[in-house]
Amino acid sequence: MGCQEGGLPLVLSAMEAYTYQKTLLDIWTEGVRAYKAGGREADSFFDDETVSSLASIGLKPIEVYDFVEDFCERGEPDFSTFLMVSEARRDYFLTEQSGERSTHEISMDALPPKSEGLDGIEWLPRLIPKAEAKLKGEMPRDLMYCCGGDRKFFKENNIHPAEFLRVAWAYMGKPEKISEWVRERRG
Repeated sequence: MGCQEGGLPLVLSAMEAYTYQKTLLDIWTEGVRAYKAGGREADSFFDDETVSSLASIGLKPIEVYDFVEDFCERGEPDFSTFLMVSEARRDYFLTEQSGERSTHEISMDALPPKSEGLDGIEWLPRLIPKAEAKLKGEMPRDLMYCCGGDRKFFKENNIHPAEFLRVAWAYMGKPEKISEWVRERRG
């Protein structure tokens, strides 16, 4: 289990389903250590084995890097949030996609403006396609699910990022149902 320079020597396979969360913790911990030591290139953050392991649960290295970077720079999202968001993606990947990665990526230009609202709820029209893209593994490299703007929305509406992914999955293609759910959550 060799490690490339700057990479992580951790292996995660679909066969290790019972303990994958512990391996993700090891990947996260090493990522935080590497970031604090000056590692700033997502593509060199992980060795080939770790990239393959992440792919076995539907994750891309940039998705881990983005969470680690925001945690190191802003103190959030924490590991628990990363794990829960990754769990939602993993479940979708294994159940809906039968472990097959999508070859599509959403276009950032196609996302609604940040200020656009749905039923008076600003940011929601942008967040829904981001959540669907996160579930499907279709996020472009320069877009993060659970970025600062998303976190502001989640805090204001008392919604956990992983919970929103589950709702987006349950009501995929039905933005009016998601809006209704958010309005109920708001109280």
